[in-house]
Amino acid sequence: MPQTTSKPTFTQATVVNGGLVAGMWGLEVIDYATLHSLDQFGITPRNFGDFFDILLAPWLHFGWAHLIGNSVPFLVLGTLIYLSGRAQYLTTLVFSILASGLTVWLISPPQTNTLGASGVVFGFVTYLLVRGFFNRRIGQILLAVVVFMVYGGVLWGVLPTAAGVSWQAHLGGAVGGVLAAWWMHPGRHRRGRDRAQWAA
Repeated sequence: MPQTTSKPTFTQATVVNGGLVAGMWGLEVIDYATLHSLDQFGITPRNFGDFFDILLAPWLHFGWAHLIGNSVPFLVLGTLIYLSGRAQYLTTLVFSILASGLTVWLISPPQTNTLGASGVVFGFVTYLLVRGFFNRRIGQILLAVVVFMVYGGVLWGVLPTAAGVSWQAHLGGAVGGVLAAWWMHPGRHRRGRDRAQWAA
């Protein structure tokens, strides 16, 4: 008999995202206690020696205010995505981290150091905004409207409007969220099968 995969519960979603946020706070405690020794693991553009810091940088922050600003949206938006499914969540998280980090590494000014989860937050925002249009599900479209009303203003962050803020990370994360929504869209695979049938 085929096995059915149950949707994650709200408790599971909050535990996973709360755990990740708690991990960020734990890292910031270590960073503070060691005189900001973890800041060296930020992304330095076009430095091949620091390339894999793309995977570390989203979990580190420049101080408590920076961390607080990312913690709440990460928890709220991440929980909403996790409730849709573990695969959707993991795909969005990975796409957002990689797209944000690569964009910073490729186009940020030289001799800069970029840390923070805001690229992932932007990926979460754009995933929630566009997935309903890919899936054509009215419930997800309505949720997208609510997300836009609450978090839509942050999208101005993809433009270079504030000094000392990495719009490159925001832009890359936003692109990653859209790509994740497209990748997880079931119609994409269905259309691919249709084309294969026509070709046969």
